[in-house]
Amino acid sequence: MTFVESAPLLTRAEILFRSDLIPQSRGAYAWFFRNPPPGVPTDGCYVRDGLTLLYVGISPKNERSRQHLRKRVAHHLKGNAEGSTLRLTLGILLAPVSDYPLRRVGSGKRMTFTHQGEQWLDTWLNENALVCWTEHPEPWHLEHELLGAYSLPLNIQDNRRHPFCASLSDARRAAKELAREMAVANEGNQQRS
Repeated sequence: MTFVESAPLLTRAEILFRSDLIPQSRGAYAWFFRNPPPGVPTDGCYVRDGLTLLYVGISPKNERSRQHLRKRVAHHLKGNAEGSTLRLTLGILLAPVSDYPLRRVGSGKRMTFTHQGEQWLDTWLNENALVCWTEHPEPWHLEHELLGAYSLPLNIQDNRRHPFCASLSDARRAAKELAREMAVANEGNQQRS
């Protein structure tokens, strides 16, 4: 049994209320969803308490990085698509529902869903996402084990064997191309609340 099957699942609100719940150490994390984004195949995915496992990640990505679980999970929960591959993927898959496509922002080099789109994604995560984690001294080894043990349709890196990987890669590439063709979003002084 892995941590995926036994570690406590926490909501975005629980973690943001008490960020010290997540250790400042190396490890792996797993994301479960109440309602997967449209089009994501869930056949063969691990289901726990009615929640579907769709994505795993690690922190740090290698021995040289100073990243840790608390920082990484927090960025997925309240960061933006530029720094979170999970948020990027979810936002792209949910764009037909949210009506917030990927856009170039700021100087035009960064891509997010704009302040309003990232807020919409925060709300969606509040309603649909739960995460669990485990500490591990070399999480990059654990990640390979998890990718081999579970069907993880939202993982791309080292997951080419998954039948959804090519479709997801194409969707992400198309969203980025479209964002490059559109004008830079004018967000003014808006801030995410």
